[in-house]
Amino acid sequence: MAARTKTAKDRPSYRCTECGWQTAKWLGRCSECQAWGTVEEYGAPAVRTTAPGRVTTNALPIGQVDGRQATARSTGVPELDRVLGGGLVPGAVVLVAGEPGVGKSTLLLDVAAKAASDEHRTLYITGEESASQVRLRADRIKAIDDNLFLAAETDLSAVLGHLDAVKPSLLIVDSVQTVASPEIDGAPGGMSQVREVAGALIRASKERGMATLLVGHVTKDGAIAGPRLLEHLVDVVLSFEGDRHARLRLVRGVKNRYGTTDEVGCFELHDEGITGLTDPSGLFLTRRAEPVPGTCLTVTLEGRRPLVAEVQALTVDTQIPTPRRTTSGLETSRVQMMLAVLEQRGRISALGKRDIYTATVGGVKLSEPAADLAIALALASAASDTPLPQNLVAIGEVGLAGEVRRVTGVQRRLAEAHRLGFTHALVPSDPGKIPPGMKVLEVADMGDALRVLPRSRRRDAPRDEEDRR
Repeated sequence: MAARTKTAKDRPSYRCTECGWQTAKWLGRCSECQAWGTVEEYGAPAVRTTAPGRVTTNALPIGQVDGRQATARSTGVPELDRVLGGGLVPGAVVLVAGEPGVGKSTLLLDVAAKAASDEHRTLYITGEESASQVRLRADRIKAIDDNLFLAAETDLSAVLGHLDAVKPSLLIVDSVQTVASPEIDGAPGGMSQVREVAGALIRASKERGMATLLVGHVTKDGAIAGPRLLEHLVDVVLSFEGDRHARLRLVRGVKNRYGTTDEVGCFELHDEGITGLTDPSGLFLTRRAEPVPGTCLTVTLEGRRPLVAEVQALTVDTQIPTPRRTTSGLETSRVQMMLAVLEQRGRISALGKRDIYTATVGGVKLSEPAADLAIALALASAASDTPLPQNLVAIGEVGLAGEVRRVTGVQRRLAEAHRLGFTHALVPSDPGKIPPGMKVLEVADMGDALRVLPRSRRRDAPRDEEDRR
């Protein structure tokens, strides 16, 4: 008797838990998303057809849908409301991710207390700390409210039970990787557990009209831990950034179904908690009575928000064959490019034989090309030991040919500099409307920009005087 052949239903299949790619045999690396260790075996599902069922709500013309149910409610923290697009929408699920120690728990505990009221209760679920530890932090940052409820739980069924008991308007889970479902195999934080826990909390949030804030861990390269599906399921993804050695913290919108993603919230972390900064430019400036060589101010755009920042440069003689190049808060590649432009186009040869240190003030990171002109002028000022004029800001991208290119938002940048009391600016050609009382010098290339340095005090004058003759 012939042996029974194995049908497609009996044969095992393999699927990537990250992107859903399927294959007939096991592979160590997914051929679709290139992720390692994500291909797992699963039974091939039988083909089924779904019969039409009873609808829960009738379809309406979009103009007749009541949009008042999606009205945002303030969190009590204006800087967070700015990033969210006005506040928390009922039923919205927000994922907040950031490195350990950046201040996520401190900010969300402050939000939990300020959003709590008699009409709107807040439930804070902690899975990483005990309730007494969270209470100590609440006492320190003064986040105590009678309508803020706290529970330490790591079981999903217990969390859902607290929702039935408290009936909150805002749920905060710190963090989603510490909660596990007893019906799913695997340790807390695994892909299957994170997917099940997030799905259950999202369903509960939508059914109850309850806003939910989920804290997410990040990997060593800064990506959100867990399956990428988690970012697709939630409504808003916020990235919490900041150097643990600096006071500044930035909250950026990576995804937002209820607003734009080009807003940035600025916070200051201190011993008493975390507070929003409506005017954070003061953290990035150093006020001096007299100008110092090697410093230049610029205006950067964080989202749509202009911030005045200071670039500092220092050059010293070295005895080693390979001079040092050290940067802090600036991209090393852009600083090296500005050194090459100054040496070749600006005729400043002394930079190649010295140790060069460049940094920003206050922990701000400048990565946009609009800071090129300020970096170049700070390096030229340090090389010649000549300070730039006071109350001067430099805005512009510098190309390899030495030209100064236009950047976006010049008018917004000039308006912010004028508001803070700066009276002079170096900008590319055609800057648009200029604030009244501000003197703006349009520069076409690095030769024009370097003329702001007083030549009488320059220690390493450019060689272009004789080259042009």
